[in-house]
Amino acid sequence: MKIIKWGIIGCGNVTEVKSGPAFQKAPNSALVAVMRRDTALAEDYAKRHNVPKWYSNAADLINDPEVDAVYIATPPSSHKEYTILCAKAGKPVYVEKPMALTFAECNEMISVCKEHNVPLFVAYYRRSLPRFLKIKELIDEGKLGNIRHVNCVLYHPFEERYDDEINLPWTVLPHLSGGGIFVDLACHTLDFLDFVLGPIKSVRGHATSQLKAYPAEDSVSMSFLFENGIHGTGIWNFASFERYDSTEIVGDKGKIAFSTFGEDPIHVEYANGDKETITIENPLHIQQPFIETVVAELLGNGNSPSKGTSGARTSWVIDEVLKEFRNSK
Repeated sequence: MKIIKWGIIGCGNVTEVKSGPAFQKAPNSALVAVMRRDTALAEDYAKRHNVPKWYSNAADLINDPEVDAVYIATPPSSHKEYTILCAKAGKPVYVEKPMALTFAECNEMISVCKEHNVPLFVAYYRRSLPRFLKIKELIDEGKLGNIRHVNCVLYHPFEERYDDEINLPWTVLPHLSGGGIFVDLACHTLDFLDFVLGPIKSVRGHATSQLKAYPAEDSVSMSFLFENGIHGTGIWNFASFERYDSTEIVGDKGKIAFSTFGEDPIHVEYANGDKETITIENPLHIQQPFIETVVAELLGNGNSPSKGTSGARTSWVIDEVLKEFRNSK
């Protein structure tokens, strides 16, 4: 069977454990080249991870004849640019989340990939993690009955690294990330809800900067409605006194509560009073199960659950809730 040979554009922190090694460990997959603007850092990554080639120019990696497919692990501001280059070179694309800065950019990426008949995958890897597939299984089997509503709550304390306005992380610089920590983290929850409950069709919300420590929002509240009539609410705040992460999905026969991040137990309660606690650990290389679905699809042996079309829907939700805040800048 053919091996899919991967190249990575942007070998930063996310590729050290979460994703990079998975391209080498997934069946029928190999990591053959990496790119980073700083040649020394690209070489260092390549040597530490036993990757034979490294580049400081993305076009060189994309046009390498030994690279079959490309993983784009840069900040969202360059996702569209690199996706278009890959599509024109005929290389399948696996792009980090969020898919792009805006929904409009997502649509451009989808259009170019379709024009060049190139598959486009988005790194919403929770769609393939055993922990989250178990949640989907319980819902699909009707254990909770008809789903009525969803409530998402995520809050963190303010972190010192955001208190240096000269050296702010790119995740809170909207021109690089599309927004703040809400965009970086909430997209995972919103995409998973899309996966298990279907598309969201209507969004109302507010975004503000309560601390005014960086250009992006630090507090977001929203209500949303799924196409199938399920209601949803959510609050995300990154200036609170502690860490808390819970999403609750409620039906007419029971409810399930889980955290999007970490490995906290999944809690299930049923109308008859029964309760269930489920603990499922995440794999060391957390993107590996999803990467395996991508490789399988590229080899014609499967279907990966996160494509450009689904990834774009989550970007649309984010655009809707942030548009007033963005327009105020």
